[in-house]
Amino acid sequence: MRKLENKVAIVTAATKGIGLASAEVLAENGALVYIAARSEELAKEVISNIENKGGTAKFVYFNAREPQTYTSMVDTVAEAEGRLDILVNNYGGTNPRLDRDVVNGDTDEFFRIIQDNLQSVYLPCKAAIPHMAKNGSGSIVNISTIGSVVPDLGRVAYCVSKAAINSLTQNIAVQYARQGVRCNAVLPGLIGTKAALENMSDEFRDSFLRHVPLNRVGKPEDIAKAVLYYASDDSSYVTGMIHEVAGGYALGTPQYAEFSEMMDKSK
Repeated sequence: MRKLENKVAIVTAATKGIGLASAEVLAENGALVYIAARSEELAKEVISNIENKGGTAKFVYFNAREPQTYTSMVDTVAEAEGRLDILVNNYGGTNPRLDRDVVNGDTDEFFRIIQDNLQSVYLPCKAAIPHMAKNGSGSIVNISTIGSVVPDLGRVAYCVSKAAINSLTQNIAVQYARQGVRCNAVLPGLIGTKAALENMSDEFRDSFLRHVPLNRVGKPEDIAKAVLYYASDDSSYVTGMIHEVAGGYALGTPQYAEFSEMMDKSK
């Protein structure tokens, strides 16, 4: 049985990585999925693949550099379909060259990244909630990061912006629960997207994995399955969750890597 039959969903930045995997799994489960993206050409490839697997998808224009599209994409879909049931706010980014620690990071870039990432969630939510409340139900899933709850040595703007999104998630959950609107956040750990793998040295990956109890890089599908849970009625009594999908990263003692290696050697 498909979990999202007759549901209408929007997934932002859905032509690759976590967004793509999320769009695919929602469509596989019966939702009409709107691929919110800047490139209609790339979106058409995604739509074609979804349709070849028996799903249904459409394109809606979304451009992170045009904040008005955060609202217009929601209104376009709601007007076209008469409803909006699921919103997955997947877009988010940083500038590794300038987003460093507090002293050495670029100040202007710090505030640009925070505004960019935060408004890409706040504005779609602001537009979507009235449509969902009107129908008496809806699920918003915000893609955050494990870095929002585990302090880092760099990427301070990215981590702070995602921590703000966690708080926004819980505020929305409390404020609109009585209208049937749920809001949860999924926090990916080290996920093997193309972009991540291309910017990650083998040395960094191996070092990071020493602190991941499940001892593997996550897949976009791992995040997509969590998105499906929150989008579906399987989580109908769950809202305001800040859900880590990170293989247990930072769950154990800070000396986890050293202790686990000592235990492996003693076997």
